[in-house]
Amino acid sequence: MPKPLNQDIIDLTPDRLLTFQRSVSGIDGLVSLTLGEPGFATPDVIKNATIASIQSNRSHYGDSQGEPALRQAVLDYMKDRYDLVYPSIDNVIVTVGVTEAMQSIFKTFLAPGDGLLIPDPAYGSYFSALSVAGGVAVPINTSKNAYKLTPALVEETLAQAEVPVKAILFNYPNNPTGVTYDKAELEELAACFKKLDLWVISDEIYSELTYGRDHYSMGNILPDQTVVVNGLSKSHAMTGYRLGFILGPQAIIKEMQKVHGPLVFAVPTFIQDGATAALKIPKEDLTFMVEAYQENRDYAKNFLEDLGFDLVTPEGAFYLFARLPEDMGNDGWDFAEKLAHEGKVSVIPGSAFSFFEEANPFLRFSYAADMAQLKEGLNRVAAYVAKVRADQSEADQEIVNA
Repeated sequence: MPKPLNQDIIDLTPDRLLTFQRSVSGIDGLVSLTLGEPGFATPDVIKNATIASIQSNRSHYGDSQGEPALRQAVLDYMKDRYDLVYPSIDNVIVTVGVTEAMQSIFKTFLAPGDGLLIPDPAYGSYFSALSVAGGVAVPINTSKNAYKLTPALVEETLAQAEVPVKAILFNYPNNPTGVTYDKAELEELAACFKKLDLWVISDEIYSELTYGRDHYSMGNILPDQTVVVNGLSKSHAMTGYRLGFILGPQAIIKEMQKVHGPLVFAVPTFIQDGATAALKIPKEDLTFMVEAYQENRDYAKNFLEDLGFDLVTPEGAFYLFARLPEDMGNDGWDFAEKLAHEGKVSVIPGSAFSFFEEANPFLRFSYAADMAQLKEGLNRVAAYVAKVRADQSEADQEIVNA
């Protein structure tokens, strides 16, 4: 018999978000309000640049760290959007989406068994990626503070950690809650991170999707201790292009390249050319997406609140993290499964984003879909909730009659 596989991988708990998504994906006629997939086509200027690149035979190996023209475009874009300035294209790595960026970062910062602080709830794939890298999640329960991270929560969690902690993964606007931070809040957190000597992994993939407020980058506030992660999936409707980037101090980027190179060698050159075109699109030409998401947010929030769901108003991203109405129970996973099979609409259980039981009664609704699909999905949620309530009322009446 061949020698056994890596036991650490065999013991690895599968990503709960993807597990749930797969479990309901075969249901006929399902309306999906699950994944963070923009309800827009990739802009034509990006598609045309990608096509032109392929036709020009830009299909050979590219620069492993990223094509120089694209890395310069990243620098220009981040300076223009967030006044985030780095001295050289050597401060940038172009990655296969944020997913690969995280793996490169985790392997650089964390030795096996090292801890990573993660404000919880958080994007579920972080946890699986961290386990693959050999790190240990040290979750911070932000439900105590309306899902906002505070220095007190950081210090309290760090004091109780059972493993050495080197870094914090800070995602804002947050997936799944939509919570984000103003400059004063970020400065307060940065002072805490600096005092505690923590590396900061600042996942700002939703930075362009904020509502009525500006986005401030942690890379500006704590530059020597921060690596900034961003990409084009959400801001430019380019999820399938898998284009992300990391920015940080050159010394750290140099070490990360040692991981990134063996993992993927390089992002395809024609994808990089399309991304270069994307980063040159004027901001005002993309605001229609943000306006549409805000309209979707307001519609979905009001709709769900009328049904009895409780939620925090998202300030960014395109998700609603909503607590089940009291008469629907406390098991979000069971509710989501039945909603998919009986109500023909899929949402993600809150427990897919959390280590804590407080998330069990929650669901994450994505409102990134176009308005027609969103309305259809929400109408199906309303119909299912009405059916459950009718069945409960009938059962209660039978008890009374008995």
